[in-house]
Amino acid sequence: MPRAERPRMAAYGVPTDPEGTLPWEWARQRLVRNRNYWVVTASAAGRPHALPVWGVWLTGGEAGEGGESFWFSCAPDAQKVRNIRANPQATVAVEDTVECVSVQGRARLAAPDEIDPMIAAYLPKYWPDEDAHEQMAAFLRSHAVVALRPERAFGIVEREDEFAARATRWVW
Repeated sequence: MPRAERPRMAAYGVPTDPEGTLPWEWARQRLVRNRNYWVVTASAAGRPHALPVWGVWLTGGEAGEGGESFWFSCAPDAQKVRNIRANPQATVAVEDTVECVSVQGRARLAAPDEIDPMIAAYLPKYWPDEDAHEQMAAFLRSHAVVALRPERAFGIVEREDEFAARATRWVW
């Protein structure tokens, strides 16, 4: 479980006192239920690349490495894959810009023998019709699967009365 603290945002009225920080469960709920995520990678030279993806936030034993992690797939030759090979630092964010969660961490290409939990969570999330699962599982297995292990995350409620009072950073 990550430790909650305040992001350094004094210019926006964010206090240093942890009183009123968002609980990690607030962020986890948004990460699990979100449908579209923004993934940001950077090349070895630091050139950023941001595109939306479908993915799953896995917790506990289903995360493979223990703890929690974000998993998504993409073409094996995608810019995201090339960037992760050169620079594993990456960010994933939910699509909601009012109750925002952004997670920074290290991404890696997952081995074929560790992607079953990702596929088991991914298929019912994006294809409720079980008749499509076999075909979609094969599609996922033919692509690169990326796992992002969180190092820090930010939770921001973009409402005037909550922004400063609730701004939270979690650190693993």
